[in-house]
Amino acid sequence: MILRMQGIRYALRLAAGAVLTASLSVSTLALAANTATSSGKAKKTVVAKAAEKSKRPTLAKSVTAKSPSGARTAQKSAGKKVVVATARGSKNGSAQAKSSVERSAKLAKAGRPDRLARATGQKKQALRLASGKNRPSAQVDLLAASVVRVPVEPRVSTGERLGLRASHDALDLNSSVALVVDQETSEVLFSKNDTAVLPIASLTKLMTGLVIADAHLSLDEQITITDDDAMVYRNSRLAVGTTLSRGELMHLALMSSENRAANALGRTFPGGSDQFVRLMNAKARELGMRDTRYVEPTGLSSQNQSSARDLATLVSVAYERPILRSLSTSPSHQLELGHRTLQYNNSNRLIRNPEWEIGLQKTGYISEAGRCLVMQAKVAGRKLIMVFLDSAGKLSRAQDAERVRRWVEAQSIQQSFARPQG
Repeated sequence: MILRMQGIRYALRLAAGAVLTASLSVSTLALAANTATSSGKAKKTVVAKAAEKSKRPTLAKSVTAKSPSGARTAQKSAGKKVVVATARGSKNGSAQAKSSVERSAKLAKAGRPDRLARATGQKKQALRLASGKNRPSAQVDLLAASVVRVPVEPRVSTGERLGLRASHDALDLNSSVALVVDQETSEVLFSKNDTAVLPIASLTKLMTGLVIADAHLSLDEQITITDDDAMVYRNSRLAVGTTLSRGELMHLALMSSENRAANALGRTFPGGSDQFVRLMNAKARELGMRDTRYVEPTGLSSQNQSSARDLATLVSVAYERPILRSLSTSPSHQLELGHRTLQYNNSNRLIRNPEWEIGLQKTGYISEAGRCLVMQAKVAGRKLIMVFLDSAGKLSRAQDAERVRRWVEAQSIQQSFARPQG
């Protein structure tokens, strides 16, 4: 009996042990499943956040606390993602830096220092990203040095510097100097600072044409544009080696104010340029132009100076030469040069205005002289000589001429009504 009771107890212990073992197995399986799930979630978390930050040591520690094997797997996976993301970032940074440098070079070549200066900081950052260095490279230093701003004083005309533009007149003209004279009676109809001596720019070419015309040189003689002419003025369509007749060069100089043409006329004059300039000054003295001085035949030098009264005398004398009247008032001219045709137009827009009857004209401009214009025109039945110097704005000199014309016409109408009837 005692042996049977001991056997039953032993059997119960075995059964309890089996139940405990089974329970422990179930708990182990549940714990393993829970660990696997947590490990999968950890992997996803590491992979998702690795693109944003390359280092997350706290995340690796939290995974290790739950499952060492799962943590190692997640950490390796995260490390791969971080390497890929870093490589991509470095590649993108290199491409961005290369693009920035190329764009900087284009801006510098195109002469855009303003935009290049605004982008300098971005260029430095891009190059640092590509090189992995915190200091700017030599190329960035070169770009930064090339955009140093140098203050440039605005160019003002001689008339403005002398305060002539501050003077007012009854017609509210834009020009600092103006003179309107009746060509036949020498009556002065309007004057403004007419004795001021100022640079005259390409009005010089009117004297250049007068000296050529009075020298009675052959207008058919062929003249070739040389490097000497090109050095005087670079922005010209008359290329070195172009050969034209003296008459064609005079046409371009008087009509379109072509500087290389005017220089070639003086250079090829008998005795050379120096002799030509001496004759220009001698002609001025001969005509009584005491305020006038010439140093070269184009007008590009601000040392070519005169007054409105002297220029009115020059216009009156030049008007007596038919060739100067014809060439200076020509609306346009075409040059056939090999396989190309050059179109030249008159620099005076009033020539193409049917309301104007212009017998002779010449325009001029350099910064020291402002916009200049001299004309002989018939207005209200009267032959008038008009001189406008140091006008501001491209259209201002023509606008001044229009105001004078309307004023003279209005004066003529008033006088006709004021005449006694009988």
